[in-house]
Amino acid sequence: MTDEDDFSPDASGVPKPGQATRRGKPGLSLKGRALKLLSMREHSRVELRRKLAPHAESAEQLEAVLDDMAASRFLCLERFADSVVHRKAARFGTARIKAELAQHQLPSHVADAVVRSLRDTELERAHELWARRFGEVAASPQEQARQARFLMARGFAGEVVRRVVRGEGLPDPDDGSLG
Repeated sequence: MTDEDDFSPDASGVPKPGQATRRGKPGLSLKGRALKLLSMREHSRVELRRKLAPHAESAEQLEAVLDDMAASRFLCLERFADSVVHRKAARFGTARIKAELAQHQLPSHVADAVVRSLRDTELERAHELWARRFGEVAASPQEQARQARFLMARGFAGEVVRRVVRGEGLPDPDDGSLG
């Protein structure tokens, strides 16, 4: 029986920091894991805590690493909120993005600032998404309802959806602005 065949109840399969892995290389420290995750994309504190918890020896150690990441500005809530908006704004409405930010337990001042900027562009974003998916005003009430459900499911406001589906927010080909 080899070391890889250890089926004992305390064999979690997750090497402790500094413990050798299957390839004989030492595992990443908790701080190293945090930096690796943050190098791929921005994370909220809640998300990073959830991902690092299985690798931490104690809750105090985990909080110390998170505090260190925040003090070094590797972990920044404003940058995380901007990152979420950048990734999701073209496909989702303000309500959906606001709900996702709420799941990450961001302070209200950070989420509110992002939501204000999203509301200003919601009609344009909804119209662009609608045009990519459908491209023309619905001919029947059933098709109009289908288009409205599509936009509503993505978190766009009811008034914005109504305007886009009825063709009221369509761009004027002469001046390029929304009518």
